[in-house]
Amino acid sequence: MPTLQIAQGILLPFLGTSLGAAMVFLLKREIPATVQKILTGFAAGVMVAASFWSLLQPALDASEHMGALSFVPAAVGFMIGIGFLLLLDEVTPHMHMDLQDEGPKTGLKRTTKLVLAVTLHNIPEGMAVGVVYAGWLHGGQTVSQTAALALALGIAIQNFPEGAIVSMPLRAEGMSKAKTFWYGVLSGAVEPVAALLTIMASSLVVPVLPYLLAFAAGTMMYVVVEELIPEMSEGEHTNVGTVAFSLGFVLMMVLDVALG
Repeated sequence: MPTLQIAQGILLPFLGTSLGAAMVFLLKREIPATVQKILTGFAAGVMVAASFWSLLQPALDASEHMGALSFVPAAVGFMIGIGFLLLLDEVTPHMHMDLQDEGPKTGLKRTTKLVLAVTLHNIPEGMAVGVVYAGWLHGGQTVSQTAALALALGIAIQNFPEGAIVSMPLRAEGMSKAKTFWYGVLSGAVEPVAALLTIMASSLVVPVLPYLLAFAAGTMMYVVVEELIPEMSEGEHTNVGTVAFSLGFVLMMVLDVALG
């Protein structure tokens, strides 16, 4: 098993989150609204492009032998992914990234809910990386090593602004810089764990690879539509979020096509 390549792939997204969380040492207590729209829009663009080129397209390619029904695994897996995140969103006490909707009423602190929100978002991203690396290891021509690396790199790039978006509100809540940084790091630690568990279950993953690729795409798209797009579209100067979305989308598309 190519351990080095796998370790590189599953640790890249975690590194992106950690570097983003480290912005608390460089920035003021709060991120300006316009900057947050740019960061959120960019992250959303990367995730949308990754969902299609890195996940849905390989799922469709792997199902070509089904002929006219080749869309079934991608469609079914995608909707199951949406449903899975919807369920987690309903049963997990967390705070949305705009800090306004606190979800189910619980006795948890606001900061704890925010950390749970980001952790929840990072799980499907880790699973996505694990699925593509499992596909590379056992899926033959469906997923290449460079395509898996492109997805890991794209998610790492997306995680950088996400790490900052998460850590800065914690700092604004009064938490110390060091504690805020470590909360951000820990929220990203679920990604390599989720990726590794998925890879370890690769013997079970490969037979249903198209479904799982589409499942990962569905979970990522849920996060984009439920959290990121509303955040970048609120208030004034929403066009900067749209431009940042376009830049993130194009960057991820270029990475996937050039490296895939």
